[in-house]
Amino acid sequence: MREKILFFDFDGTLTTKDTLLEFILYSCGSIRFLLGFLLYSPLLILMKFGLYPNWKAKQHVFSHFFGGMKIEEFNVLCRKFAVDCRYLLRPEAVKEMETAMTEGIKVYVVSASIDNWVQPFFEFAKVLGTQIEVIDGILTGRFITPNCYGIEKVRRIKQVLTEPRSHYYIVAYGDSRGDKEMLDYADETHFRPFRH
Repeated sequence: MREKILFFDFDGTLTTKDTLLEFILYSCGSIRFLLGFLLYSPLLILMKFGLYPNWKAKQHVFSHFFGGMKIEEFNVLCRKFAVDCRYLLRPEAVKEMETAMTEGIKVYVVSASIDNWVQPFFEFAKVLGTQIEVIDGILTGRFITPNCYGIEKVRRIKQVLTEPRSHYYIVAYGDSRGDKEMLDYADETHFRPFRH
């Protein structure tokens, strides 16, 4: 019998909203949030039309709000965000994850969001997210891994599989274009689950 392993997308699948926007709003307040997005709106519009890389636009926005911040300060914000914003999680999704964990099934969260704020939501699951560069304890605003989106999700999944692919029965949960490759790679897929 093959080993069952579960991979969940985070934003929109496990949560009701995109957490990048929610995290910026939570950390910086609505005025700074609006001014920052106004500044980068031309890039974000180009990104929406596929004329500017998703990861590049995201890195510009992330750098604008958090570049230069101490990593300790950032991580405290991330932990507080996870505590104060648990309402963003879909209860049925969390239940599904917890049930799998009690049955001894490995559970991963595969997200384009920064793993620093995704991980505190899930003490019991391993997060494969976009990772940020830190030099001398300070955030540079750059990413040190490719944005964990599309084919990158499959690449990151392959990195954690210690046995040949045929050893596993992979179940994947997603809700958007960024999850297509992960869903294609899985044996069993759930598109936009936990929505009624």
